[in-house]
Amino acid sequence: MLFQFGFYSSLLLITFSQGIIYSILLLKKAILTEGKSNYWLSFFIFLCSLYIAPWMLGFAGWYDNQPYRDILFYVPFQHLLLIGPVIYFYTQSLLNPSFQLTRKNFLHFIPGIGYLFYILGLWIYDKFIVNDYYFYKDGLDKDFESWYQNIGLISMMIYFLVSIRYYNLYRKLMFQVVSYADTVLFKWIKTYLYAFLIMLSLPLVLDIVSSFYPDIDSYTGTWWFFLFFSIIMYYIAIIGYSNPIVTKIPFEISVFPNQPALLLQPNQSEEVIIDIEHETFTEQESPETKIWKNKIETLITGEKLYQNPELTLTDLAKKLNTNASVISKAVNQGFRVNFNDFINQYRIDAVKKAFEAGEHKKSTLLGIAFDCGFNSKATFNRAFKKNTGLSPKEFLNKI
Repeated sequence: MLFQFGFYSSLLLITFSQGIIYSILLLKKAILTEGKSNYWLSFFIFLCSLYIAPWMLGFAGWYDNQPYRDILFYVPFQHLLLIGPVIYFYTQSLLNPSFQLTRKNFLHFIPGIGYLFYILGLWIYDKFIVNDYYFYKDGLDKDFESWYQNIGLISMMIYFLVSIRYYNLYRKLMFQVVSYADTVLFKWIKTYLYAFLIMLSLPLVLDIVSSFYPDIDSYTGTWWFFLFFSIIMYYIAIIGYSNPIVTKIPFEISVFPNQPALLLQPNQSEEVIIDIEHETFTEQESPETKIWKNKIETLITGEKLYQNPELTLTDLAKKLNTNASVISKAVNQGFRVNFNDFINQYRIDAVKKAFEAGEHKKSTLLGIAFDCGFNSKATFNRAFKKNTGLSPKEFLNKI
């Protein structure tokens, strides 16, 4: 097989081959762990590897020799209309264990599949009807036509924004249903989305740089774009492969427009609707809310439920023999905070009482925090500072 090794082709070959290897590793990990998200990340890394393939193979001499030139012309390597949906579904599969690729979701792939049929049609016409380069008489690869590149970039930007939107709604939901929200916000989500945003920004950066250095807009100069793109792809592959995210709370949520979230409770026949738009309510609390408010306070203080580091809204609802949506509204309307902050308030009060009793002289601050229901040092420090305006050490010095 033809491959002319040189500076430009060899460097891209390294990143291309690593991308293929990591896509295989991620696929293997997905099969072994049954992790849906790894299937999507494997597909994404594979698409990114194909994206840089024409430039790598072009520098390796494929565009100048047959039959390699026809392979580049008639095999679509840059699947720009598939990358966006894959990123979006990767985000959903990371955050939502109930995510499934439904027929409705499959519609997102229609534009990408349509482009495949478009290239197939060009190949059939050129090879079997006119037996000549009709659509390729200009000698340009269709993957690099401006209309396709622009539409592809717009598609990826839209799906990037929708993925950000989905993550933000997920954040709101977690603060409403669990008392350990900080530990399930998953820094990796933001990291890979920022990395993907850098990928999307590379064409704009290239245009800006080329206005000062026109040579960068040449065939050789554009190579730098694909090199930086492949480096970012490699970073996402490495970090994504080691990502330990495991989601436990299934839900259904509508990205547009804003709607309450539906928590999936397989052991309950009644639907649980959580209003994620309202952390607090401006209207006066109803008599029913006052009743639930008193029941909630009595239960939490009496049984010290806040000491459970994995306490959820559903746990509280079960103990009160009611629906989680009722408790959610009672907390939001009655105490005017979300469930996460509501439980952390009890934990902070317990920590303060421990300080006043001199527990910090016999135990570490982190030990006290764990005894009071916190499950990480970062969450404890953040919650304590939010509640008191001071760090735990500053608070101790003050008292």
